Amino acid sequence: MPSFDVVSRVDLAEVDNAINGVKRETQQRFDLKGTRAGVERSGGALTVTADGELQLRQMHDLLHAYFARRGVDSGALSFETPQKASGDSLRQQVVIRQGLDAELGRRIVKAVKASKIRVQTAIQGDELRVSGKKRDDLQEAIALIKEMEIDQPLQYVNFRD
Repeated sequence: MPSFDVVSRVDLAEVDNAINGVKRETQQRFDLKGTRAGVERSGGALTVTADGELQLRQMHDLLHAYFARRGVDSGALSFETPQKASGDSLRQQVVIRQGLDAELGRRIVKAVKASKIRVQTAIQGDELRVSGKKRDDLQEAIALIKEMEIDQPLQYVNFRD
């Protein structure tokens, strides 16, 4: 029986490459050179530091640009509110969202069942397995999920016939 998995994964090696590009640019740009502007990754989160609000917005633009260059969807980034750090600088945590949370999985399952497409969906941890008798039904399910307004990037992997 044909099936595929709906997942949300981010390639952390490409994230590291994008962060290294941002670091190089902050050391070379005349408006960011010699400031506390920087990005560090620890686990599944980034820490963005900047001297002020303007530099923080510039760091966000750099992150989005370098993520796009490396083929990483910047929709996986969840920006938290900036906090005051030492001196007048700002520090902001940016969470890299990976995996489907239970609420999003239930929302997708509910939408697929309501559409009356002849497929079965099952939540398996932080993934969603969709299986059906026909390949066309699975392609309909993919189209339906893509039409949903989900702000987290999704991938459709492990297609088996």
